[in-house]
Amino acid sequence: MFLSEKDVSQLAAALKMGSDKFIEAYCRWIPSVNGMVQLSLREKSNFDCVFWAPDQGCIVYGTRPLQCRAFPFWHSILSSRDSWNSSARGCPGMGRGDLHTRNSIETWLAMRQEEPVVSRGA
Repeated sequence: MFLSEKDVSQLAAALKMGSDKFIEAYCRWIPSVNGMVQLSLREKSNFDCVFWAPDQGCIVYGTRPLQCRAFPFWHSILSSRDSWNSSARGCPGMGRGDLHTRNSIETWLAMRQEEPVVSRGA
């Protein structure tokens, strides 16, 4: 999960630690296509989120990052029917529950523009 400044601040506060300590303990930098690196939560060896506990679920659910909250309304998933269907095969919640209007989906997409991922030079 990629993180915005707001995500870092909220998660660090929820865990009662400073942002720098939070980044050191729970994050990693991932190379981006533009020569930059982007801040992401670390994953466990099985690729689960560092905050996923099999017996509890997401342990930071109330302050989970925007990318988590917006799932499955990501540009990459919405780019084609094939992308949507491929993601839905791996997610038992997609295609169930409340339907979302085009406007609500566009709002999720716009929020990412308003809260860009933390990036820096490689």
